Amino acid sequence: MKVPTIGESITEVTLSHWLVEDGSYINIDEPICEFESDKATLEFPAEAAGKVIYVAAEGDDLEIGALVAKIDTSVAKPDETEAPIPEEKAPVEDAAPETIAKPQPETPKTATQSYASGHPSPAAGKILRENEVDPATVKGTGKDGRITKQDAQSAKSAPQAPKAASTSSPVVPSAAFSRDQRREKMSRMRRTIATRLVAAKNETAMLTTFNEVDLTNIQALRKTYQEKFVEKYGVKLGYMSLFAKACAMALMEYPGVNAQIDGNEVIYHDYADISIAISTPTGLVVPPVHNVESLSFADIEKKIKALAVKARDGKLTLDEMSGGTFTITNGGIFGSMMSTPIINRPQSAILGMHSIMERPIAVDGEIKIRPMMYLAMSYDHRIIDGSTSVTFLVKVKELLEDPTKLLMGL
Repeated sequence: MKVPTIGESITEVTLSHWLVEDGSYINIDEPICEFESDKATLEFPAEAAGKVIYVAAEGDDLEIGALVAKIDTSVAKPDETEAPIPEEKAPVEDAAPETIAKPQPETPKTATQSYASGHPSPAAGKILRENEVDPATVKGTGKDGRITKQDAQSAKSAPQAPKAASTSSPVVPSAAFSRDQRREKMSRMRRTIATRLVAAKNETAMLTTFNEVDLTNIQALRKTYQEKFVEKYGVKLGYMSLFAKACAMALMEYPGVNAQIDGNEVIYHDYADISIAISTPTGLVVPPVHNVESLSFADIEKKIKALAVKARDGKLTLDEMSGGTFTITNGGIFGSMMSTPIINRPQSAILGMHSIMERPIAVDGEIKIRPMMYLAMSYDHRIIDGSTSVTFLVKVKELLEDPTKLLMGL
């Protein structure tokens, strides 16, 4: 069993978890382990039935084609006979004491008690680990007793029994002036993020331009139509769909911002695939929403919501992670007032949203309190001129401050 080809740009994976025990019997197509790639967690199914023999260990970094495990196909499948039904016995009071105390033989494992019994799926495993729920306390309802995502979510919301007191020494909190330290291996996703961020800083002529937008009219629009929007489409009208649509319209007007460098050539796109930065427990992912310029606000919201759920459950596919011509990141949800986002290569620009702050500004010669947001757009100066970046951001600002233009495509 060797590491298969996963994606065109993936040359190495990490063996994150074994799903079967060393020396156990497995059936064909049963997952034997999980791989963590640069973008997603994947299950590795068995290519034949037989006895599995570990070759690699959990945490190993493996190149594509590297040996993971061996399967001894000469080993026969264990008997799956059910436990014999015990014969009727005399009443307990008539039985000899030694007969009563004699331990009963352990019931052999049945076919349903396979590798999957009590083992969570990748999505369920993430939920259980994040919420510190012991898989042994969760009853799996999936095939062969496997713990599904729904089982994990139910266990997460259920009240947890208090942990029994440990007989070992209690964990002592760090004392004052402690100088303890620990080492943890970086996840593959975190290593990939680090490499790409450094490459973006070192291999692009990155510059950032700033502006601010008055969201008074956007907030009034959402307040007026939010209830009807939810009633009709089943999702809320959020800021992200409005910003994504404004950026898509501006990208169609300024194609240079929507382009990318490929060697000595420039690739222009006549569509706006906007990558949305989503924070997950394992790191930041930026799956794109395709053809935003052609989607309705409801469609954009639904696609963003679906991608966010998949991202946090670790279920994004490689296709869903690929592509994108422009990126939007919203540090405002964490309280950021201002930042300079780093370009998501090979794209040429990224827009940073920030916190909405009520501030005094001059409006028609008067001081008024308005909900204001700082916008920051980082761009590759090799392909985007300063004047283009500034006019692009001003266009986005105009569309957001006058939603009528946004709705009418002006």
